[in-house]
Amino acid sequence: MGSEDLKIETSDERRTLQIVLWLNILIAIGFFVTGWFGDSNALLANGLDNSSDAIVYGLSLLALTRSQIWTRNAARLSGGMLLVFAVGVAGDAIRRYFEGSEPLGLIMLAMAAIAGVVNLICLWLLKKIEKKDVNLRAATTFSFNDFISNGGIILAGVIVLWTGSNWPDLLVGLGVAAIAVYGGIDILRDAHADKHQSG
Repeated sequence: MGSEDLKIETSDERRTLQIVLWLNILIAIGFFVTGWFGDSNALLANGLDNSSDAIVYGLSLLALTRSQIWTRNAARLSGGMLLVFAVGVAGDAIRRYFEGSEPLGLIMLAMAAIAGVVNLICLWLLKKIEKKDVNLRAATTFSFNDFISNGGIILAGVIVLWTGSNWPDLLVGLGVAAIAVYGGIDILRDAHADKHQSG
């Protein structure tokens, strides 16, 4: 590959990550606002998830112009952040279980539907990048996990509307935490494997 090709590829990756970064920032704000007013652990959990995603995308942008060691360390930080995020979400779900909550199903449905469309756009953009480093693979993992989480929120919102109970919201919040644990471990393994492949 010539230096010109490398420059073009890096430019495309940077532009894609910038778009995905801002989409995640906007959707995180939406999750926080609707989660607060809708009293929903699942929405707040996804807001935290998208916030951590945005930070990771920012690190990925920096990694495009850094060494492979720096890139692997950024991926390790991404995986670690997901694990910490999962603990916080699980703790909030447990708190709501004992203290009680009244999630609003319609708000959950509306926000999850919007976020699902945004996540599909992110996945489509990331899929166009043929050669992904460990951080770009992490970005793809995040977007896919977010899309699954949004489907869970839609299902929970329907059940909340039907039953008036908060347990579907809490279960989805815990489910998001579980997905974050899986994604975090997967990213850490990927970074570890990348180190041995390049070593």
